[in-house]
Amino acid sequence: MKAETPNSSQGKSRYEAGPEADTPKLPHLAEYAVDAWQRSILYADVMRQRGNQYETHRAERVPNVLNFPSEVVISGKDLPRPVNYWLVRIVPPHDKPADHMKRPFVVIDPRAGHGPGIGGFKVDSEIGVVIDAGHPCYFIGFLPDPIEGQTIEDVMHAEAAFLEKVIELHPCPEGKPAVIGNCQAGWQILMTAAMRPELFGPIIVAGAPLSYWAGWRGRDPMRYTAGLLGGSWLTAMTSDMGAGRFDGAWLVQNFENLNPANTLWNKQHHLYANIDTEAPRYLDFEKYWGGYVYLNDVEMQYIVDNLFIGNRLSIAELRTSDGSRIDLRNIRSPIVVFCSYGDNITPPPQALGWITDLYGDDEDVLTHDQTIIYATHDSVGHLGIFVSGAVSRKEHHKFTTNIDLIDVLPAGIYRATIAEPAQKDGAVPLDNFELSIEPADVARVRDIVQPDPESDRRFNAVAQLSKINLGLYRQFLQPWVRHTYTPQAAQWLQAMHPLRLSYEWWSDQNPLSSHIADTATKVRKQRVAIDDDNPFLQMQEIGSQAITQALDHWRDARDSAYERAFEWIYDSPWMRIITGQTGSDEPAHAGPCTAPDHDALIQQKITELRTEIAEGGALEAGIRALIYIHRFCSSIDERRANLLLELHQPDCHRGFDMASFRDTVRRQANIMRLDEKAAIASLPQLLARDNPACIREIADGVARMRDFGPLSTAEESSLSQMLGIFDHAVTSHALKLP
Repeated sequence: MKAETPNSSQGKSRYEAGPEADTPKLPHLAEYAVDAWQRSILYADVMRQRGNQYETHRAERVPNVLNFPSEVVISGKDLPRPVNYWLVRIVPPHDKPADHMKRPFVVIDPRAGHGPGIGGFKVDSEIGVVIDAGHPCYFIGFLPDPIEGQTIEDVMHAEAAFLEKVIELHPCPEGKPAVIGNCQAGWQILMTAAMRPELFGPIIVAGAPLSYWAGWRGRDPMRYTAGLLGGSWLTAMTSDMGAGRFDGAWLVQNFENLNPANTLWNKQHHLYANIDTEAPRYLDFEKYWGGYVYLNDVEMQYIVDNLFIGNRLSIAELRTSDGSRIDLRNIRSPIVVFCSYGDNITPPPQALGWITDLYGDDEDVLTHDQTIIYATHDSVGHLGIFVSGAVSRKEHHKFTTNIDLIDVLPAGIYRATIAEPAQKDGAVPLDNFELSIEPADVARVRDIVQPDPESDRRFNAVAQLSKINLGLYRQFLQPWVRHTYTPQAAQWLQAMHPLRLSYEWWSDQNPLSSHIADTATKVRKQRVAIDDDNPFLQMQEIGSQAITQALDHWRDARDSAYERAFEWIYDSPWMRIITGQTGSDEPAHAGPCTAPDHDALIQQKITELRTEIAEGGALEAGIRALIYIHRFCSSIDERRANLLLELHQPDCHRGFDMASFRDTVRRQANIMRLDEKAAIASLPQLLARDNPACIREIADGVARMRDFGPLSTAEESSLSQMLGIFDHAVTSHALKLP
């Protein structure tokens, strides 16, 4: 029988009434009792389906929740340094073929406890948005079990090999592949980009933790966990108890512990209260949530020691096995950082803190020729950044459709916002959202991150204590643990993990499940409607809210206790002595160093730019004119900014050399920053090198700024000044004709 749906038109029945609509209504208590019993049976049956789904998913050769057809391009097992990753091509539907003149996208999922596919979990997803925009799309996923001995560096080399293959398959004039890294895939792909910057187009990192020491006092206590546990020795012991593998179910359990109200009550109660409509969505998500994977002990130890506790990525202290430093300032591609104030896994300070760690001021960003765009969401949670259909239809859609604009932005820090137009009825069409990009600075990012030197000293003490405790564990306990936990014992321990048992205990393998399945079939045929105004139903909701509030209060008290304990322990004199922090004024870590020849290279670039002020033609003149007009704008919407692309040629989205054009735009922006007066004064000289038709075409493109709404007085004055220069150039050409 088809599940009933809520009936809001009459405000009486919770579900569309079937044949029982004519049945005389029972007293409220009896009516609620029947409804509650039926919902209990249906709930138990959904949980049975959940257990069956878990067993089926676990038995798959390549478990994933990717909701798009795909074909394998490269298996990481075949690489010189084999890994359990693979590159697949997403096969677009027949009615939405990929345009191979557009740059390809590569979506990478996090290997943080769950299996792959969350970036293509449903139609409204990152992959779905890329397909709708007509771009070729690829996906990097992984198998549940790592290759023995594989390291994080091996995974970086594999990702580089995958991108090399994508570039080989798509020698696209629009530019190198755009890459989307979710959560932990974000920091991993940035490490790869720092090692191989020539392989990357724009990089979008969503909910990616990059600066683990950062955070706001009184919020998001997950960063205190390592300090309260004494460092990474427990990570090493957990891997040893897994016979060399770290069970990702422990990472998932850490996530669930952050919000006990949702884990222990809300998620299940929401299913129970909406059992007639919620089951498909619940089962889809649980397929992902229960798909646990493993990491090698060396992989997990590297992550915890160097990132979670050491915080070494955001200060350029990581090195590869050949001694090369992994410095995010080496990345030449634009980096889009997307984070949310509602994310308790990667709050904005952890997503953006690397900027304030690496750069002292705006000049530092410019001299490293980096383009960083950040966007924040007000409320969506961690998984919602990748899963929420609303986020995909808005933020990810605008990032994808404006990827070429993002690619040509000059060096600097920008803030991206997406305005939603007023809409009285119905959903807002995607094209009606408008992306605006406004210049920002390190100071604005610092206001979000709120760096705290005293907090950094505490986390530095954690890093030092972790080294001590890890050394003690390896010296005294590790040999005994490794001897005790054989592969067979490790498999038993993993099978008995509470999260796995929560799926396995109730499925068709349970003898009682057949009775529930039969009863649920009968209940669906005899489902009794219940009114929204039933007082017992309202009492149920009030009780649920009370349970949620109680669990939230307990969480807040627990988190506050964690923070106070952390600060008390690592502010104590004896801890300072143990960890070697003798002076309170010494910084937690020195600022990242720059290359020895950095200053010399900057002076060389400045000299080159001064010689290029009078070089170029009408295109360069048009770019300078737009930059000159936009200097008064607090933000630039996507329509105005895309004029830069349209200046290159009328059909600018069809196969021109994006890399060359990007270099031209960035060079002209640097010239304008260096000497605006000289750059504008040389415009007639630039225009004299082109013919009148080309000059008129560029001038018409610049004048189109008026098509996108009224200009300010300063903008209109600057536009008129620029058009006057272009008109004079055309006239001068005419006077030269015989």
